[in-house]
Amino acid sequence: MTETLSPAQARRIALAAQGFTRSRPASVTARHVHRVMERMGVLQIDSVNVFARSHYLPLFSRLGSYDPALLDRIFLARTTHYVEYLAHEATFIPITDWPLWRFRMEDFRRRWSAEDSWMSSNERTLRWVHDELRARGPLRPADIRADAPRERGTWWDWDEVKLALEHMWRTGDVAVSGRRGFERTYALAEHVIPDGIRSREIPRDEAIHELVRRAARSSGVATQADLADYYRLRDRRAVTAAIADLVDAGELVPVSVRGWERAGRPLPAWRHREAVLPRRVDAAAVLTPFDPVVWFRDRALRIFELDYRIEIYVPAARRRYGYYSLPVLVGDRIVARVDLKADRAASTLRVQSAWWEPQARVGDADAVAVELALAASWQGLAGVSVSGWGDAADALHAALNALGGAVVGRHVHPRESIGT
Repeated sequence: MTETLSPAQARRIALAAQGFTRSRPASVTARHVHRVMERMGVLQIDSVNVFARSHYLPLFSRLGSYDPALLDRIFLARTTHYVEYLAHEATFIPITDWPLWRFRMEDFRRRWSAEDSWMSSNERTLRWVHDELRARGPLRPADIRADAPRERGTWWDWDEVKLALEHMWRTGDVAVSGRRGFERTYALAEHVIPDGIRSREIPRDEAIHELVRRAARSSGVATQADLADYYRLRDRRAVTAAIADLVDAGELVPVSVRGWERAGRPLPAWRHREAVLPRRVDAAAVLTPFDPVVWFRDRALRIFELDYRIEIYVPAARRRYGYYSLPVLVGDRIVARVDLKADRAASTLRVQSAWWEPQARVGDADAVAVELALAASWQGLAGVSVSGWGDAADALHAALNALGGAVVGRHVHPRESIGT
């Protein structure tokens, strides 16, 4: 008989699988970072830096305040443990996983092998960039630009060199060897990935099977679409086969989740056999939109009633929630979204807007305020200022004032003057 889960049980299983039932450590070490990565599998990278770049936030959400320099040392300054690849969007992955992605590298190579493709039309640029990396070792794009031929001719264009690096990264010929600030340093894959790892061959179906297994473990409970999206697996046949094999092996258990429906029919779902159903989740966390808990928008809506869209590219006057609003978790519910800005000149965390979500309850303002105060402290900001934009703004301002210990103020967001 198929197990039936309530929506709340499914939420708790999903959050436990992502590490939100663990207590935050008093002092965060590299060991804690690696443990978080074991649960997530990947860490998505994003360049938007209004509050903090996205890849810093999942560690903060799970571990609490930590020194961002720790992340820099582990992920950006060296490639001992992790390397970048398109395992969802651009992400950090364990360096030992490089062979798992060879099928995706080969897909890119086949896609670009046609005579009219960019790579076929720019072979001279590709060869030159390759030779530069072989002769000079790891380089930033600016380093390659500085060594550009003076007699450029029609083949040479700086944008083409950047494209060459990105194409070669996607096909696995080049790897990201680290970052300086946020700028990538590129090197030939053979100079970054150890030979014993790079030489491993994993057949396509075997790689997809392993990735589906990992997605199931990181999701706790999931539909086929959830499992495919976790690593952006487009081969539906291979994903379906992997799920069937994992069910046969007893690693995935078919379940039914009340309310998980499409066109009036229950959505097939599976629970990983190691998934834990906690009695409750006591976590509170500010999340990035690119956290695995919410990055698949269909799943976020189904599990948390979070109808989320990024509004960076929406004209300011038409934004509903703000430039880069962040979901806020309290217990097993997404209760609010807040648009945060680190005003470093004023040493203030500006809450540009604050809104309640359908699952919010009376009293949630206190837990959200604690997380906002912690976020300000984590970023080295002395105070918090809350605008009047959003139906949660006044309650959060009052809750922050009640906390004490930090300067709490109000400011006017430009959107308030045009009404909402």
